[in-house]
Amino acid sequence: MKPAKVTATGPVLSVYFDDAKAGWEQWVLLTSDNHHDSRFCDRKLELMHLKLAREREAVILNFGDLFCAMQGKYDPRSSMDDIREEDVGQDYLDRIVKHAAVFYGPFAENFLLLGKGNHETNIRKRHGTDLTSNLAHRLNTDFGGSVHVGGYGGWVRFMFKMHTTKSQSIRLKYFHGAGGGGPVTRGVIQTNRQAVYLPDAHIIVNGHTHDSWILPRARERLSDAGVVYKDLLWFVRIPGYKDEYGDGSEGFHIERGADPRPIGAAWLRFYVDSHTGRILHECTQAVI
Repeated sequence: MKPAKVTATGPVLSVYFDDAKAGWEQWVLLTSDNHHDSRFCDRKLELMHLKLAREREAVILNFGDLFCAMQGKYDPRSSMDDIREEDVGQDYLDRIVKHAAVFYGPFAENFLLLGKGNHETNIRKRHGTDLTSNLAHRLNTDFGGSVHVGGYGGWVRFMFKMHTTKSQSIRLKYFHGAGGGGPVTRGVIQTNRQAVYLPDAHIIVNGHTHDSWILPRARERLSDAGVVYKDLLWFVRIPGYKDEYGDGSEGFHIERGADPRPIGAAWLRFYVDSHTGRILHECTQAVI
């Protein structure tokens, strides 16, 4: 279902849902690192997830590096062999935005947030153009969307009203990511640090390293009424849709000894618990 209201204040996006009751559910597609303009992007899988999101009436959140944008000036990794034919031209950066808008346009009403990753911030620094804001503008003006532009990190507050008398919020913290993840830990060690300095989050989402895992951590909590209870802090790492490994025979990814990575996204599902009437949530992987 569509949110009843969406507001943005600084780095915080608040998404409101009314009249949550028994049998109600709400899906959210969590995406990052699409690298949509790369010839290594699995657009077939990406499109399959977008269509399923539309079918589920899901909202879509993206946490950066939707663009690859590596084939322009000033990027030492640029190679004309890696650019898609339709993006070749002096207006390369304009082309990748225009073509992305056409691809995502049919799903504009589902998109709520476009965050920024290091690929977008690098383009803004070197070229003085904001790919993320430009895409959001096109989706909103040309395709009727209401897409909000986020940052490299930020918050999404999911606000629920049950029966008009009860209310509940679930808070998601997103951070595009940093570092290389690590060949052994896959970045899981970061959960220990983030759990300490992000005590108000119920869900923490990272991307960037192209790893994929979901890790729920139990916490002991104390309510304002002095009641001890337990909850789960969900950590989600999103891999993205860029498959540089291919058949493992050649390319920069192979030459540096990198391993194959899963590709895809993650799902977040909210639902009403039949016993307590409270909103619960669960996270699942959508990878191959």
